Amino acid sequence: MFRRREPVPFAFIAEAEKFRSNVTPPPRERSSKGQRVGSTLMGLTVVAGLVGALLIGMPALSPEQSTVQHQKSEASEGR
Repeated sequence: MFRRREPVPFAFIAEAEKFRSNVTPPPRERSSKGQRVGSTLMGLTVVAGLVGALLIGMPALSPEQSTVQHQKSEASEGR
């Protein structure tokens, strides 16, 4: 494709990088007490769910030696 090769003055680029608007955004609305309580409860629920999943999953992650020995004994009996 055809690309235009026009020189761009360096001053224009420098001004574009430091340009700031004189329009200020409106101040953020403060959250109400109910919204803060709700978000806190939601955060606690998520944390409790993760901790509960970890506690429930820990027995499955721990290696049980009795199961391994039991499987070995069954395999040796079959021979």
